[in-house]
Amino acid sequence: MEDNLIFNFNTDITNVEIPENLNNPFSNYIPEIAHIAAVEFQTFISKRSKEWDYDFKTRDGKMFGVLVIQKEDNSYGYLGSVSGKISRHSICPKFAPSVFDDSTDDYFINTEMSKLSIICNEINACTDPKEKVKLKECRRQFSYGIQQRIFENSRFTNVAGIYRNVIEIFEESTHGQPPAAAGECAAPKLIQHAINNNLKTIAIAEFWWGNPLKTNERIHKAYYPSCKNKCRPILEFLLNDRELYKQAHL
Repeated sequence: MEDNLIFNFNTDITNVEIPENLNNPFSNYIPEIAHIAAVEFQTFISKRSKEWDYDFKTRDGKMFGVLVIQKEDNSYGYLGSVSGKISRHSICPKFAPSVFDDSTDDYFINTEMSKLSIICNEINACTDPKEKVKLKECRRQFSYGIQQRIFENSRFTNVAGIYRNVIEIFEESTHGQPPAAAGECAAPKLIQHAINNNLKTIAIAEFWWGNPLKTNERIHKAYYPSCKNKCRPILEFLLNDRELYKQAHL
């Protein structure tokens, strides 16, 4: 069955060298075929972003990624995705999805986020300093509980057919507790979708789209390696390779 998330190349790639193995996501090296896929995906973003509830001209940019894959008929295409979400109300049906299913436990995430919003509103309306401190601590603990529940229900399957949720993956690494939003970056989504659909991974690239965050100086359309704190344990698990990060820094 044809995967409707696969983008077909518009560029003639007949004479482009196809790598034998997936490039290291933590390295700065990006194969030519991944560059081509990224440029085409950027054209897609430029056209489709007008339909999203997100203004990249006035708001912080986001990381996007592409994964070149080989289909069962030996032809090539690529997958695309974004780190996190565009917004709570915007979903692009062509993006490789999160492993966390919003419908889990009767859409518990929607109910819990609504409760969190109520706490935030109470904090904003509160004029008593002591009560405000209590409410902020309540918000912190409530947010932590939501995140842990998401981690427990974010289950990855690696190339060896082994299943682990995010908490288990980090416990088996040297990182311990997973940071917020672990598993929601573009690279894990792309590679997991390829594994789930028996697509051979060929080349990967991630790039920044839009304005820099206040905490970094990332450049629009510039390429960046996968992040160490969120992605390293997950990508090493998915690819069944505990030496990925070390190899990229030899």
